Amino acid sequence: MTTSPSTPGVSPAARRPVRHRGGIRGREGTAGWVFMTPVIVILGLFLLLPIIAAVWVSISDWSGHGSPLDAGFVGAENYQTLLAKPGLSQQNLATSLRNNFYYVILVVPIQTVLALFLASVLNGRRLKGKGFFRTAFYFPSVTSTIAIMTVFLFLFTTTGVVNQMLSWLGLHGPNWFQDPRGVLRLILSGLHLVDTSNPPGWLVNNHFLGMSWYDWLAGPSVAMCALIVLAVWTTGGTFMLMFLAALQDIPDEVVEAARVDGATRWQSFRSVTLPALRPTLFLVVTLGLIGTWQIFDQIYILGGGNPAKTTLTPAYLSYQASFGDGKWGQGAAISFILFAIIIVMTIIQRLVMRERKHLPRRRRFRPAPPIARAEQGATAPAGGTR
Repeated sequence: MTTSPSTPGVSPAARRPVRHRGGIRGREGTAGWVFMTPVIVILGLFLLLPIIAAVWVSISDWSGHGSPLDAGFVGAENYQTLLAKPGLSQQNLATSLRNNFYYVILVVPIQTVLALFLASVLNGRRLKGKGFFRTAFYFPSVTSTIAIMTVFLFLFTTTGVVNQMLSWLGLHGPNWFQDPRGVLRLILSGLHLVDTSNPPGWLVNNHFLGMSWYDWLAGPSVAMCALIVLAVWTTGGTFMLMFLAALQDIPDEVVEAARVDGATRWQSFRSVTLPALRPTLFLVVTLGLIGTWQIFDQIYILGGGNPAKTTLTPAYLSYQASFGDGKWGQGAAISFILFAIIIVMTIIQRLVMRERKHLPRRRRFRPAPPIARAEQGATAPAGGTR
């Protein structure tokens, strides 16, 4: 076989440049961009351009009439009015953030734990009628919000079913959706830890975003608690299905091996099942955080933040400022403040729930000094090494 002097051992045919085949298979990149073009155009028109327009509205004085491009540039004035300038706009933003904060820290853990519990029960082998229970738990998630809200308004009225059940226990239930009192303040007052008629001065005199610390620590209102129950009831079924699918992917042999090793049911769940559910748990908590900060339809049906703005949320406040008060710049600014809050909380949640791997540090190989190598050669056997 003849070989080239420059590349010994390689035939001339092997050194010929490879010709790429034409058609779809030879141009995968071009074909991919062709198929992706409709999606890119649609996302650009209906997602990217509205976001850019909203950014411009948030830094302009657009009044809602005419084209936003004709509005004047005001810079960060709308953000300063909401975050730094004392007034009604700042107070409304603080009230909405307080209400939504309590809504998030109560709804997300409760609905996550409830969904995981229901999925664990429905994943049992001995349970009969699994299809019925899965449908029953998931049904509220696909039901109209208006229909569910109407049912809850009927259940939580003064003479509703909830207060009737409480009366059997000797308790007098409130008018849930019309009670603006903070639950945390009621509990502290009932324990005689805080006097509502004469609250501590250090709580009243210190403010954040135009609201006193005493109001920040009032807790969710009674009406907001009813909305929390509604949110948990309607979203628990969706997250239950996610956990159920993840539980069914866990091999039975792994759980049985833990049982054989002497692990109890709780130890097996904590050490085997829960680590396997980490990706699903992260997804559920992330979706829960995003969804709870975007609550709007229940607030709209309930009456726009009533009673006494204790159910007002940033999402509804953005709508009210834009379509109700004609302050489109402030409405857009509120939406971007809400967007920043969601991003920050998602990052924090990702850092908290990330998987920590404690791996032993690798030892770097350090060659022996020449003197040590010479001593080792001197003490070597007479036969030497091969």
